[in-house]
Amino acid sequence: MKLLKQYTDIDETLHYLRLQVIDSYSYALKNCPSFSHPRQLFYWLKGKLRYIHDTPGREVLQTMQTLFDKDKNVHGVAGAGDCDCFVITCLACCKVNEWNDLYINLAGRSKYYPVHIWSGINFDGQYYDMDLTEFIFDKIRRYPYNQKLSV
Repeated sequence: MKLLKQYTDIDETLHYLRLQVIDSYSYALKNCPSFSHPRQLFYWLKGKLRYIHDTPGREVLQTMQTLFDKDKNVHGVAGAGDCDCFVITCLACCKVNEWNDLYINLAGRSKYYPVHIWSGINFDGQYYDMDLTEFIFDKIRRYPYNQKLSV
């Protein structure tokens, strides 16, 4: 399922993002392999994703199954989405791998208007950022404002 609506605020987006993770779980359970380390998951997903911006003023939150179905994907391309779509898929896959110490990071140039989101994990006592818009595992761009939220 995809959720397509006018953007209102970050709180509403986070609410729906969490619902999309829940809706993605059964698909992830059938399609996501077991991994021994989040790095493996990152590169498995990275090879399946293509970044495409949302239409300005619109927020599109695609479940994992919608993201990977070219006929249902809002962009008509399997794996095409933006950072919040990637977070939904990454978190669902982490849950399937029974990794539960997860977080999301909101980042932006101002305190009240984040422009980017990525997922992360505390795995064996080490924190790893999993920004699937980056090419390298545990690499992030720097923003003046960051907020880490537990999932």
